[in-house]
Amino acid sequence: MPNANNDLPAPHAERAPQSTNALNHVQRRAVSELLRVSPVADDLARRFQEAGFTLALVGGSVRDALLGRLGNDLDFTTDARPEDVLKIVRPWADALWEVGIAFGTVGCKKDSFDIEVTTYRSEAYDRTSRKPEVSYGDSIEDDLVRRDFTVNAMAVFLPQKEFVDPHNGLEDLAARVLRTPGAPEDSFSDDPLRMMRAARFAAQLDFEVAPEVVAAMKAMSDRIDIVSAERVRDELNKLILAPHPRKGLRLLVDSGLADRVLPELPALRLESDEHHRHKDVYEHSLTVLEQAIDLEEDGPDLVLRLSALLHDIGKPRTRRFEKDGRVSFHHHEVVGAKMTKKRMAALKYSNDMIKDVSRLVELHLRFHGYGTGEWTDSAVRRYVRDAGPQLERLHKLTRSDCTTRNKRKAGALSRAYDGLEERIALLQEQEELDAIRPDLDGNDIMEILGLRPGPEVGKAYKQMLELRLEHGPMEREAAIAALKDWWATQQG
Repeated sequence: MPNANNDLPAPHAERAPQSTNALNHVQRRAVSELLRVSPVADDLARRFQEAGFTLALVGGSVRDALLGRLGNDLDFTTDARPEDVLKIVRPWADALWEVGIAFGTVGCKKDSFDIEVTTYRSEAYDRTSRKPEVSYGDSIEDDLVRRDFTVNAMAVFLPQKEFVDPHNGLEDLAARVLRTPGAPEDSFSDDPLRMMRAARFAAQLDFEVAPEVVAAMKAMSDRIDIVSAERVRDELNKLILAPHPRKGLRLLVDSGLADRVLPELPALRLESDEHHRHKDVYEHSLTVLEQAIDLEEDGPDLVLRLSALLHDIGKPRTRRFEKDGRVSFHHHEVVGAKMTKKRMAALKYSNDMIKDVSRLVELHLRFHGYGTGEWTDSAVRRYVRDAGPQLERLHKLTRSDCTTRNKRKAGALSRAYDGLEERIALLQEQEELDAIRPDLDGNDIMEILGLRPGPEVGKAYKQMLELRLEHGPMEREAAIAALKDWWATQQG
């Protein structure tokens, strides 16, 4: 944007008309986005200018402006050192934080915008660690060359709107391709997490990854081992929560990165038996993930998506070829739940997240015993009790797990699950299934049986819960009689 009219640089004359049209389109979107943030961004830039420094919108903020998706998180770069940035920003911002100042970053909030200002950096990496030795640079070109991808290596100087694109990021953006500013081998050796970021951006932006970048990922996948589990997990989460996770997951698998960070996923690529009597479990799992996404109601749901992706990871360990030629995977849901706990723990997920995802993996086959509605009310209650707060997600996961191309079979499964949900809704209305408790609580049990707190009370409580699940709600007198009858059998 070398002029004051907010126009991006004109496309090169030798570009094909289609590319020219693509660039004109992103130009128009960028103008609109930058005009929206200009009052705050230009005000801040003028303060830097008055102090003798420059300020430029940079990286993902420029990329997203060009894509027409710039949010209220704005990233800037400057030649001012952090102490100077603090002096400029402190009297202007609504709030200020310095958690990243060791890396040259000052954060602040102004109106509805979350802003980060980072001093030009020129980094040197220790090849045994992904943590850089930070040194400050003197030019924006030095700062941009260290960025992960060319589409993130563009800047716009403010307030004059001067566009800086030394690595042809604009062309790559128009072509929807991810390349590195320098040799990808150098970039990934410096920071191996960038390999996972390539897969994540492919999933987020629906971009292709340049062949030379994919080749470097394949050759250097073992470098990901020096990255902390927490950082790997965070990138994996962003990928899975992206609009096109299949694209990113495929790249992780094809590059060999998944073998290092999520080996259960490539392990799903089972060899087909000669009669092709079982599905491609890997492709099936990616399809289940996409179908689960289609059922989301309130935005991306990480628990649901992880459950869909991992629901069949127990199949490789449980596969058996039966005498009649069939292929079986007995108890793969139980094995898969244990594998899910182990992998998620290794990736440092929270205990609650591990519990929720592994529970859904364990329960994902339960519905298939429902048939055409043969379950008793007791079985329906137990289904609800076992799912607990994950019931709605279990509904979505179970429906997503149907990937058959047989329309008649798919329709029958859908109708059967409709019937189960209707029965659950009816019982919930009648019996408050969401909070199934015995008709007598612990205090009641101690008073009726003359007991003090102890294991006998717990046994009695469990018995009353079983009766509640089996028969539904009981009148108090009937519940007391049932408790006394059971207690009499325990005294013999």
